[in-house]
Amino acid sequence: MLTALIHGIALAFGLILPLGAQNVFIFNQGASQARFRKAIPVIVTASLCDTLLILLSVLGVSVIVLTIPALQTALFSIGILFLIYMGWSIWKSEPASLSQKEETSVSVKKGIIFAMSVSLLNPHAILDTVGVIGTSSLNYQGSSKVAFTLACILVSWIWFFGLALAGKIVGDFDNEGKFMRIINKISALIIWAVAIYIGFQLYDLLK
Repeated sequence: MLTALIHGIALAFGLILPLGAQNVFIFNQGASQARFRKAIPVIVTASLCDTLLILLSVLGVSVIVLTIPALQTALFSIGILFLIYMGWSIWKSEPASLSQKEETSVSVKKGIIFAMSVSLLNPHAILDTVGVIGTSSLNYQGSSKVAFTLACILVSWIWFFGLALAGKIVGDFDNEGKFMRIINKISALIIWAVAIYIGFQLYDLLK
């Protein structure tokens, strides 16, 4: 069981550490909110979405995405369009100064919807979860499989809270929003790079 626990922790960190659309959004939420508690609904939403994907992968339910080409094509197409839109939104956004954050921060409802979208409409994240975590879980049974699953979920929650907290620290330090303006441009480029990568996957799928 200890081996499964360590494997789950290492695997989850390996999947979640690379910068992606979800990580970028969580970091930006931490940086843009006047108070950290206002970012918590978004963090919890993203964490719950990841938990859902991990559970579906371990239970073998989400493997359907990999076996139905039409569903995979639709997921890729929607995901690409959403990532392009999200990248454009972040590229155009102007970071608020510390005194302006209370008025300009994203509403809780909009933040939750965006967090759900970036978590569940990101084909790259879904396929990584299904292909890597779901496949790796096949090596375990019983309590070992439970330990592996819980380790993956725990890493996800800790990472998102830590990422938002890091964003909050950076946002508070950057009183005039100059550094965050640069971060936003880089974030948008990363998101568009993910969209392009998924585009190539979609092209290969349709050939």
